[in-house]
Amino acid sequence: MTDLLEIRELTLEFRSLRGVVKALDGVNLTVREGEILGLVGESGCGKTVTGLSVLGLHSSRQTTTGGEILFEGGDLLTEGDAKLQETRGRKISMVFQDPLASLNPVFRVGEQIIRVIQEHRNVVKSEAEDLTRNALADTGLPTDKSLLRSYPHQLSGGMRQRVCMAMAISCGSRLLIADEPTTALDVTIQAQILRLLLRLRDEHDLAQILITHNVAVAAQACDRVAVMYAGTVVEQGPTTSIMKHPAHPYTIALYQCLPHGKRADELRTIPGTVPDLVAPPTGCRFHPRCDYAMDVCAVTKPMPTVVADAHWATCHYVAARMEDG
Repeated sequence: MTDLLEIRELTLEFRSLRGVVKALDGVNLTVREGEILGLVGESGCGKTVTGLSVLGLHSSRQTTTGGEILFEGGDLLTEGDAKLQETRGRKISMVFQDPLASLNPVFRVGEQIIRVIQEHRNVVKSEAEDLTRNALADTGLPTDKSLLRSYPHQLSGGMRQRVCMAMAISCGSRLLIADEPTTALDVTIQAQILRLLLRLRDEHDLAQILITHNVAVAAQACDRVAVMYAGTVVEQGPTTSIMKHPAHPYTIALYQCLPHGKRADELRTIPGTVPDLVAPPTGCRFHPRCDYAMDVCAVTKPMPTVVADAHWATCHYVAARMEDG
């Protein structure tokens, strides 16, 4: 597969009343054509910020201090506002975590999608309406007038999420960034949304970044997984390889937190919390919570170590273990 999106050493900071927050620290990611990449980690690890960085959706307090975001031969970080506006929605789309907050409550669903299409494609309203119906059908929603004339509050959470996905694919995007698309949905609807993502990949060759804190969700839907911790990618590789042979201590800890048929008293949690990124730990950012931490972990930032085919982890303990064979 050809790389569609490549993020290299992305560093991002933003100002707060408490000081400069070092939100991203050398993030490296690749998304290939027609695949789903899962971005996994606890809340506050930088997953959503990474997705927003791809589309340049930063607040005025955020500053990119280094790195590249390569897409279609260009660096999105160096493109002007006009060029980025062409990319947003037309080539790269994003579905946000709360669909009710993403949709305008005073406009009907059909009108909102039609406006997006006319903003990005040179079509008359009747053609935009046809494209709207096609997008809704692709997400499994009815295309009758009752849905098109509905307001967001009249729809269920699952239907609102599908409307947002229909809006995201209506202009023919090549990459979809889905931020926690199954949050606040019941298990049955979660499964439907995951099947929808897989179908969009298979039928439309739509590459996706699936942001989730749920390792089980990533295991069901993703071709590859990137595990994030405190603004860094600590492990990346094929889903099967990472699920069967997790290498980084943080990935192992996340996997051990899954129920797997355990009793309540057998469930495990990861001690401590994600560090304060105003003053992050030196060296490896995970070392204060790591069961395998060594002296070097508190001093030196680890480099990626290949642990299997297309599978790497940034960890001193993993590097030492690979050297010992």
